[in-house]
Amino acid sequence: MLLTVNNLGKEFTLHLQQKRKIKAISKVSFALNQGEFMCLLGPSGAGKSTILKCIYRTYLPSQGEIIYAAPKGLIHLEKAPEETILELRQKDIGYVSQFLKVLPRISALEIVAKPLLDLGTDKETAYAKAQEMLLLLGIKKSLHQVSPFTFSGGEQQRVNIAKGIIAPKRLLLLDEPTASLDRERKKIVIHLLSQLKQQGITMIGIFHELDLVDKIADKFLDLKEVSNESNFS
Repeated sequence: MLLTVNNLGKEFTLHLQQKRKIKAISKVSFALNQGEFMCLLGPSGAGKSTILKCIYRTYLPSQGEIIYAAPKGLIHLEKAPEETILELRQKDIGYVSQFLKVLPRISALEIVAKPLLDLGTDKETAYAKAQEMLLLLGIKKSLHQVSPFTFSGGEQQRVNIAKGIIAPKRLLLLDEPTASLDRERKKIVIHLLSQLKQQGITMIGIFHELDLVDKIADKFLDLKEVSNESNFS
């Protein structure tokens, strides 16, 4: 297994309300092999993003274990040292959300090319691939040298997707990456994710277009059905 999650739980403490605790998720368990795609289901507030953030260690789980099969061996993400987590984020585990967070005055082309440059790809090749990805996602060539801060929300989201998948890591966490896209762009993104799946990339994603995701998903975890144990198919 590439990723095994056992009895995962997360609570948040509201200090301003006499340390009242809010349970976000409880007793979540699943396992994924390399190259599998799992879609998280459930209403708003069910804890879908919380699961992804616990795996990425943006949140520290309150209970349970998250075991990742890194190239160097098994790592318990819930208790691994911070330097180990940072190294995994650089090389192994990617997180793609619907929000673009970059420094201003950096062009869309530079943003998308950077993951390839970080891997040692030569500048000409990296920029050519970045341009191809941006065009595929509907970002006009005239905008490639422009900062995405001037873009619409949907355009920013497409730049973010391009940045997140142009040099995919072994495990990709996808937190509603297509939320602001029209249906045709969503189809393109799903097609790109399908190609990554064929390359052996493992993915966990939050999507609302189940008719599109159903074509590539291997498992569905419905958080409405999580009680004593997680149910997935």
